[in-house]
Amino acid sequence: MKKLSRPALALFLLLFSGLAFGQQTNLPGVAVNFGQGTNLVDTLEVLLLFTILTLAPAIVILCTSFTRIVVVLSFMRQALGTQNMPPNQLLIGFALFLSIFVMMPTGKSIYENTIKPYQAKQINGTQALSGLETDLRAFMEKHVRKADIGLFYDVTNTTAPQDIKGVPTHFLIPAFIISELKTAFQIGFLLYIPFIVLDMVVASVLMAMGMMMLPPMLVSMPFKLLLFVLVDGWQLVTGAILRSFNT
Repeated sequence: MKKLSRPALALFLLLFSGLAFGQQTNLPGVAVNFGQGTNLVDTLEVLLLFTILTLAPAIVILCTSFTRIVVVLSFMRQALGTQNMPPNQLLIGFALFLSIFVMMPTGKSIYENTIKPYQAKQINGTQALSGLETDLRAFMEKHVRKADIGLFYDVTNTTAPQDIKGVPTHFLIPAFIISELKTAFQIGFLLYIPFIVLDMVVASVLMAMGMMMLPPMLVSMPFKLLLFVLVDGWQLVTGAILRSFNT
C-alpha cells in the first residue's frame, strides 16, 4: 500500500481529531453550551479598551502638549543647521517626557476622578470615558484660541455658543491643534532670529574677504553651536516651551 505523504498524514490526523471532538461533544446526556457564563458587557468593555489603546497615539499627539513641543524642538534643530542631530528618536522621546511633565496635573485629575472610581466599580465604562473627555477638554479649553473655534462655526454657518463649555469636542480638537501649531511657529520664529543674524554676519565677512565660493552655512555652523552651548540653549528652549503653557 502506498504510504501517505507528510502533508496528507497531517491533514488526516487533523480531520480525525475534529471528528473525535465532535463525537465527544455530542455524547448522550452531555449538554455543551459554548460561551456559557460569558458576560457580554465585559466583552464589549475589553473591545472598547483595545479601541482606545489603538487610538492612544493620536490622542497623545493631538489632544496634549506634544504637538507644540515637538514642533518647537524640530525648529530648534533646523535653526542650528545640524540636520539629523539630535536624531528624531531623541527629539520625540524628549518631547514625550516634556509632555508628561506638562500634562501631569491633567493626568492626576484623570486618575483620581476616572481611573480609581472605574477600578473600584463605582462608575461604568461610559462614565469613565466621559470623565476622561472632561479632563482633556479642560486642558484644551485653556490653550485654544477663540478665533480658531470661530473658524469652524463660520465654515458650518452655525452660531457659536456663549460659553466654551458648549463647544462640541469635534470642533474643539481641530481648533486646539491649529492654536498649538500657531504658538509653536511663533516660538520657532523667535528661535531663528539670532541664528539668522549670525548667518548674515558670517556671509558679510566672507564676502568682504573675497571668499565667494565658500558656503556661509558651513562656516557659521560651528559658531552657532558655540553660541548655543555658551548660552545653555537647551535649558532656555525647554524653559520657554514649559512657560508657554502657563500663560
